[in-house]
Amino acid sequence: MSEQKSQASKEEVPKPIEPLVVDAENTVAGRLATVVAKQLLQGEHVAVINAEKAVLSGDRASLIRAYKERLGIRTRTAPWKGPLHPRQPDFMLRRIIRGMVPWKKDRGRKAMKRLRVYTGTPEGLKTKRQLDISEYERKGRRTVYLGEIARELGWKGLT
Repeated sequence: MSEQKSQASKEEVPKPIEPLVVDAENTVAGRLATVVAKQLLQGEHVAVINAEKAVLSGDRASLIRAYKERLGIRTRTAPWKGPLHPRQPDFMLRRIIRGMVPWKKDRGRKAMKRLRVYTGTPEGLKTKRQLDISEYERKGRRTVYLGEIARELGWKGLT
C-alpha cells in the first residue's frame, strides 16, 4: 500500500492546457464558427471571447423575427421538455459552432468539450495567444450583433 502511494506522489501533475483565444468582436458568426470548428477537430482547445459582439448578416427585423419564431417551436403536451432554445449570446454562438461539428460522433463530442465561449473577456484570457481572424470581420453589410438578438429574446446580461 505504501509503495502505491509513493508511486502516485512521484507522478507529475499535468499542466493545464492553454487555450487558443478567438475574439468574436465584429466577426461574422458563421465564418467564425467554421474556423473554430476546424481548430476543435484538429485537437486544439479554443476559447471564444466577446460572444455578444459577434454579428449575423441580414436584415435586423427578419433575423429577430426568425429567432422568435424558433422559440415558439415546442411540444404541446409537455413544453418544458423541449426543444430548448438558447437565449444567451454565448450559448447561441456555441450552438452555431456545434452545427459545424459532427457532435453526435465521439470525435465531435470530444471536440465540443474543448470549446469555451464567454460573454465579455475573462481576466485570465486577456494575455493568451490569439488566433487572427481579421479577414472574417464584417465589411459594409447589414449586420446585427448577437447581443441585440439575445436582448430581444429576453437576455438580461451585459449592456
